Parts: sequence; structure tokens; C-alpha cells
Amino acid sequence: MNRPLKIAISAILLAQLIKIPIKYIRSGKWEWNTFFETGGMPSSHSAGVTALATIIALKKGIKTIDFALAAIFGLIVMYDAQGVRRQTGEITLAVNDLAEKLDRLEGKPEENVHDKLKKRLKERLGHQPEEVVGGAFLGLILAIAGMKLLPKKKKLGLWNNQ
Repeated sequence: MNRPLKIAISAILLAQLIKIPIKYIRSGKWEWNTFFETGGMPSSHSAGVTALATIIALKKGIKTIDFALAAIFGLIVMYDAQGVRRQTGEITLAVNDLAEKLDRLEGKPEENVHDKLKKRLKERLGHQPEEVVGGAFLGLILAIAGMKLLPKKKKLGLWNNQ
């Protein structure tokens, strides 16, 4: 696996890992399954695409088509994370609340549809803008540090150029 790919994947994994103590601080409970959830601070999507774009900028420069592709791809991913996916999460919140209100109107305040289903629809799908910025900042820092600190592999042949 090449160094830029290792750094970008590490940024994604670290962002997901950071969400666990942040959730603990907010809720007082350790929820390790948070590692596998979408949404939250920082955005792992933003961390990954920013790390990759930063590495391309450092290695090839910002005037290259490689950087242009990575930057546009990253902007689309970050826009989607805080736009479309966030709106989907907010719609899910409204659906969950509506189901609970319907149960109360039917006179079943203690037995609601979510108890029957065993779980609510997933509400945290997207990101707030500050979560996207937090992930982008994390990706930027990890990319710069990773390119400076991780050792370069010696070139062994035509296919090993990273």
C-alpha cells in the first residue's frame, strides 16, 4: 500500500476513533460502536479527502490536474456530508418524532412503535459544518505530519513509485 493511501486511511480511522471520547464527554457513556457510525465530530469523510488532496499538493503541487481532481472530489464529498446526508438525518428525526406522537395520540404513551421495532431509525447521517471543518483540519495536519514522519520506501521497480 502506498504512503498517501496509508495516510488517508489513517486519517479516516483516527477521525472515527476520536468520536468515541467526544461522545463520552457529551453523554458520560463509553459507546465503542460509535467507531462504526456516520456523522459526528470530526468528519472522517472530510479527514480522508483533505489528507489525500494535501498529499497531492505537497508531492505534485497545486497547479496539477491531480490536485484539481482531489480538491473537487473533496469539495463534493464535504458538501454532501454536511448537505444532503445531514438533511436526510433531519428528516429521519422528524419521522421518529412523528411516530412517537402518533403513539401518544392513539393513547399508547408507554408502548411506542420504536419499542416494537427494537430501535429507532438512524438519525446521525451527516455533519454540521463545524464537524466537516474539524475533519478537514485533522486531515490536513495528519497529511503534513505523515509525509514528514513516515519513512519513504525505496523504489524497487516500475510499479513501486510511492
